[in-house]
Amino acid sequence: MVVDVLHPNRANVSKDELRGKLSELYKTAKDQVQVFGFRTQYGGGKSTGFALIYDSQEAMKKFEPQYRLVRVGMATKVERASRQQRKQRKNRAKELRGTAKTKGAKAKKEK
Repeated sequence: MVVDVLHPNRANVSKDELRGKLSELYKTAKDQVQVFGFRTQYGGGKSTGFALIYDSQEAMKKFEPQYRLVRVGMATKVERASRQQRKQRKNRAKELRGTAKTKGAKAKKEK
């Protein structure tokens, strides 16, 4: 659903506060409500965004994208190397074609 929030004399309203208010209005648990995509109107005083209310916490975990679950604390972020490091590792492995690939740690053959 689209949510319009009027907040005069405030810069914006926190997503956590909005989740709490929507859960009260729709008589559901706070952990079944997801809010995202809020933009404050020019001049302030009004924000517009989206909200989704799920039947259960399991349904939310099934249908919500991973990054939004991480935002509300229902999942943990997968830690991995930076994009540049992954590309460098891939290219080092390409240099070692036909040899044991131990993360490109071995030096090149001397000519």
